[in-house]
This record gives sequence, C-alpha cells and structure tokens, in this order.
Amino acid sequence: MRIIYIIFFSILPLMLFSQVRTVKDFSPSIDKKILVDTAKAKIASIDLYRVITIDRDTTYVDTSLTIQKEYSHNYLRKDIFGLLPFANDGQTYNTLQYDLVDISPYPEFGFKAKHFNFLEANQIKYYSVATPLTELYFKTTIKKGQSVDAFITLNTSENLNFSIAYKGLRSEGEYINQLSSTGNFRFTTNYNTKNKRYFLKAHYTYQDILNEENGGITTINNFESEDPNYNNRQRFEVFLNDAKSFLKGKRIFVDHNFRLNSKKGSNNIYVTHQFNYENKFFEYNQQTVFSTVGNESVLRFGDSFVDNGINDQTRYNKMYNRAGAIYENTTLGKFLFFVDDFRSNYYYNRILIFDNQNTIPSSFSQQINSAGGQYDYTRNKWNGKFLYSRSITTQSLSNFDAQLKYDWNDQIQLAFQYQNLNKLPNNNYNLYQSSFVQYNWSNNFKNEKINVIKAKALTPWVNAEFQFSVLNDHLYFENTSSNEQKSQRTLILAPKQFNGTINYASIKASREFKFGKFALDNTILYQKTEQSDLILNVPEIVTRNTIYYTTYMFKKALFLQTGVTLNYFSNYYANDYNPVIGEFFVQNEKEIGNHPNFDFFVNAKIQRTRIYFKAEHFNSSLTGNNFYASPNNPSRDFTIRFGLIWNFFN
Repeated sequence: MRIIYIIFFSILPLMLFSQVRTVKDFSPSIDKKILVDTAKAKIASIDLYRVITIDRDTTYVDTSLTIQKEYSHNYLRKDIFGLLPFANDGQTYNTLQYDLVDISPYPEFGFKAKHFNFLEANQIKYYSVATPLTELYFKTTIKKGQSVDAFITLNTSENLNFSIAYKGLRSEGEYINQLSSTGNFRFTTNYNTKNKRYFLKAHYTYQDILNEENGGITTINNFESEDPNYNNRQRFEVFLNDAKSFLKGKRIFVDHNFRLNSKKGSNNIYVTHQFNYENKFFEYNQQTVFSTVGNESVLRFGDSFVDNGINDQTRYNKMYNRAGAIYENTTLGKFLFFVDDFRSNYYYNRILIFDNQNTIPSSFSQQINSAGGQYDYTRNKWNGKFLYSRSITTQSLSNFDAQLKYDWNDQIQLAFQYQNLNKLPNNNYNLYQSSFVQYNWSNNFKNEKINVIKAKALTPWVNAEFQFSVLNDHLYFENTSSNEQKSQRTLILAPKQFNGTINYASIKASREFKFGKFALDNTILYQKTEQSDLILNVPEIVTRNTIYYTTYMFKKALFLQTGVTLNYFSNYYANDYNPVIGEFFVQNEKEIGNHPNFDFFVNAKIQRTRIYFKAEHFNSSLTGNNFYASPNNPSRDFTIRFGLIWNFFN
C-alpha cells in the first residue's frame, strides 16, 4: 500500500496543474476579444509533426502511453528485448539475440561493447514541425545520479527546421568503482527549397561515455551464498578499484540532393552527395597495476611495461564521401548509381618492437573506393529496395542487399530480405597497443563472409520474424590465458578468426491478448546455432511476458497503466566483458541464465505528460542470487525507479 500512496501523491500535483482551464475560470476583466481570437486559432494536426530518418522514412510524434512506451522508457530510449543490461545504468549490455547486431561492410573503429549508447549517423532523426516542439525525459538512476534527455525542434519557415538535444546520465551504481557519466549532444538541420528541387539533411554530434571499470566481483561464491553481510554490495571485492574507460567522438554529416529538371514530372534526374567526417578516441586508465584478491596480489591482465598509471589511448578518424545520380520514373521506379570514397586512420603514438616477434606498427590506414547501384520500386502493394556495391580498389569488399515488402491489406504486411556481405575486419582486430605486454597485436585477418535471410509477417493474429545466417571466417575475441595464468586469476585475450562455418537460425513471435481492460503481451524468441566449436553462443529461449491493466480515471483526465513484466532467458555460455579492449569475449566455463526477472510498473498519462514508476527485479531476494549480466558481473538488484516524459507543443 505504501507504494500506491507514493504513486498517487506523486501524480496528484501534476494532475492538478495540468487541467485545462475553461472560460469560467478566467477573470471577467479579461478582454473577450482575446477569447474569441483564441477560439479561432488554428490547431495543428499531429501529422504536421514529422520525424524523418536519413532514408526518408517518416513517422509522426507520438505522445500516447502504450506497453511499447513502457518497454522503451530506459537509458537507450528504445525497446531492449534481446539485450541484457549490466548492474548500473550507462554500462554495457550483453547480447542475447544475435541478429540485433548491425553489420557494415566497411571496417569500423571497434570497441563495440562501448557503443550501445553511441548514436551512429543512421540513427539520427530529423524533423519538420508546424510549431515548436519540446520533449523532456527524466529517470532516476542507480543510487546517486539522474538520467535526462532534453530536446527542442522548430521550423523557422515551412522549409527549414532545426533541432537541438542533449542526453546526459550520471549514475553511481551499487558496487565499488562503477560510476557512469555520459553525454550525447545532437544538432540537426532539415531543409528544402520551396520548389522542392533541393533537399538537405545535416547534423553534428559530440558524444562522450565514461565508465569506472571494476572488472567484476572476485568472490562469486559469496554472492551466490546469499550471505546477508553482502546485502550492501559495496562489501564485495572487485578486481579493479581505480580503472576507467572513456570513449568520445565528434561527427559532421551532410546528405543532400538536387533535381536537375525544373519541374517534377514522370521522369526526373537528381544528383546526390553524402559526406561523413568523424573522429573517435578510446582510453583505458588503470592507476594500480596489481589487483587484490583476498590476501593475494594479482596481475589481472598480465605483465605491464609500467609499474603504475596505465594509460592506453587509441585514436581514429574517417572521412566518407558518396556521389551519385538518380533517375526516377513514375512507372519503373528509382535508379541510383554511385561511387564512394572511404578513408580512415587508426593510430597510436609509438612503434613497439618485441624480441622474436613481429613489430607492432603505430598506425593502420585505409583508403577504399567502391561503386554500386540501388533500385527502389513502389507499385500498388509492393515495395522493394535492391542494393549492390563492390570495391574498385585492392581491398575486397561487397554488399548485396535485397528487400521486398508486400502490403496484403491494412492489417497484414509481409517482408523479405536477403543480404550477402563481404566485410573487412574492424580495426581493433588488426591492430591494438597497450601497456599490458600481452595486449599488443598486429594481424592481417581475412574478410568475414556473411549471408542472411530474413522474413517478417505482421498480422492481426501474430507478429513473426525468421532469420537464417551463415557466417564464415567469423572474428571474435578469445581467452588465451594458460592454465597457470587462470589459476592466478590472470586474463589474457587475443583476436581470433574461426575457419569453420557457423549456422544461426532464430524465430521470434509476439502477440498481445486483450480481455476488457486487461492485456497480456508476449514476445518469445527461439534461436539455435550449428558450429564445431562454441564460438557464437546464444540462449535458446528468450521471453518477455507482461500482464497489465489500463483504465481512465478522474473523468478521463488521467490514463493509468499498471502491470507486471517477466523477463527470462535459458542457460548459456554468455560472453564475458573485458574493459581493457572494450569488447566481449567468448568463454565456455560458466553458464548464466535460467533466472526469472519480474518488474512491477505503474504508469500514467495526463495530457501530454507520461509518468513512469517501476519496481525493477522485485523478486531478486526471493529466487536466489544467480542473476548475472556476464559470468562475474551480477545484473541489477531490486531497484525502485521513477521517471517521466513531457511534451510541449506551442
């Protein structure tokens, strides 16, 4: 009952101050002409508040409160089904569902475990709004701190839009040395001429992600024993007491096109150009080289060149240009032909020379030119996109992506996709330097070959997705510690390439059942791998089930949503996390999973304000301490969270 009272008294003040005043509420001294003019004022419809992607897919601003909005009220601001968060906000996520991983044929910076909250160019949204629009997001974090996301967009004219946003987080966490502090600044511009001949989308981002890194707890047995002396998580011994990692990046992005013919007709020709300049920086700091495990001093990451003050820094920049021409025919569709230029530099400030080993260079630079084409077709109920590109320089790189959608009717949609990728390795597989002696390598790995088939069906009865992937020359990180090093709690990693074939298949189905004001929302994922070694490890079953109740209250001034969510995944050899390289690595010694996670939530909507209250993992003290995000990193304990999203339309 105490929780219900807290919720009620938290909501009540907002509800009272959010009521719409009627004419009777105004003082008689107010000029009646003001009321008349206000009544005649035009009200912009919701379809005039558009959200646009770089691919020009358009949706509208949505201020409703649905179960999907409950799932996306989190640090990443999206549904994280298939992702397993670490104990503190702002840390990394373990991946339960393989096909959530985005794959680009171009070589990337690497350090992928640090990029879950790093917004890439294709994730930035652009806007067109009838009146200024503001959104304020807030959520409490783990112990001290807060998570906010403030956003405002406006059109200075019908043709020119600006938006500016900043997402920031600071969360202390429950364990030693676990502070997170992150920031994501975004500025966007969306412009077109009045005659619709020229279109421009541009953005600038500055992002920084700082994490204290404790390397996990050293005494798993103490955690699983449920000893009440360790209910205060600060009492757990961790591997690293003064380590931290830092990722930051800046990007300038421009995408624009111009129609050559003055008036749009049945045949049109456009010239297009896309520019992307980005630099990134990753740093790992560890002041004390030795870790304390019980009464022993341990070199957790092996010998180092320095006695203290580890400070590994990796720098990267890239510049991408794509120029093309589009021929558009109202009957045949749209044909795009393009060439692109990709240049990157990945570098350190030294050259390492080892006895009886290869020299570790200071940099790794690449210049890749490609040519390709894309065909877009939209006709009646069919919508298709077919892309093919291939390098014309010495590097071997190619991408074939065929997508087809069919709208059977208003309620049924079918989609198919086939993709064949010949992908260059990410930079940190081929080169890495560290003050830790055994964390230095220079390689020349082969390209990864990836074939993916996907099918998706949206129907009134069930939404279903199928994927089948064939992976060849798959790259991963492996624990290469010797038996002696493992006995000394030393962890050594190295990049590896699997010479065999990995087959991966998954089926995901979701369906919501409604019974009056009650509803049961279900999502279940089944996935299976076929491989000669345990390289790509995923749980066979991942499920989320939510039973909830919705109703209007206070003469429909408040919409209430409350329920319980179960998250569960079966046992599997989860990848472990290594902070030195900011990556997950394959391990086959400890399984995690088979632990139900229950969340209780109460949400409310008052006009355009959505209020969220959640008791996360409230069963943690009842079902045993066997909940992990990785083999030696426990996942989140019972936590009470409060948050809101507030939209303003002028």
